[in-house]
Amino acid sequence: MLSYTLDDKIAVLQIDDGKANAVGHSFINDLLQALDRAEEEASAVLIAGRPGLFSAGFDLKELQKGPSESQALVGRGGQLLLRVFEHPQPVIVACTGHAMAAGALLLLAADTRIGAAGDFKIGLNETAIGMALPGFGLELPRHRLDRRHQVAAVTQAQLYGPEQAQEVGFLDSVVSADEVLDRAREVAARLADLPGEAYVANKLGLRRETAERIRQSLD
Repeated sequence: MLSYTLDDKIAVLQIDDGKANAVGHSFINDLLQALDRAEEEASAVLIAGRPGLFSAGFDLKELQKGPSESQALVGRGGQLLLRVFEHPQPVIVACTGHAMAAGALLLLAADTRIGAAGDFKIGLNETAIGMALPGFGLELPRHRLDRRHQVAAVTQAQLYGPEQAQEVGFLDSVVSADEVLDRAREVAARLADLPGEAYVANKLGLRRETAERIRQSLD
């Protein structure tokens, strides 16, 4: 599901399960282990999907097993998102295509998001499928999305193309699909050269209150 490559000072984490890149237990385990490894040997992290797809969200098969299984997966997903949100290195995402539900939340947890142009959908569709977002699923969009768009994006399940997603706050920039990985690497390389202690101090300072609310919701 996830390949790890150390490219100079950048840990490149490529997600591809051949299907929906669903956030299941294996996805969570692999990404957590990769983040731990990156912290030891890299200076920045780049997370990418495969062409046309970043992630379609939580593994629906796991969610449909029952309340306890669903709660366990969603809780672990929240822990992963908090780990990304507080990761002590720059975290850059190459959003290579569709990013739905938990996939969109992963965009919100990252530092810098580079999106591929194309006929892709990005957003939080939980209301449309009859699901209430957990606490972390409300805190991340409250922290990252433009206030003018929060009701439409969170409550009304509005989905966006890449250019609209940039305006709303899911993405920071949009480039052609052929350029998205290269551009994300350029950004990662620039951020990797910043003084690490200052970067993490300012990152965590800016995110401290939101991170604490997420942590409380997981508890």
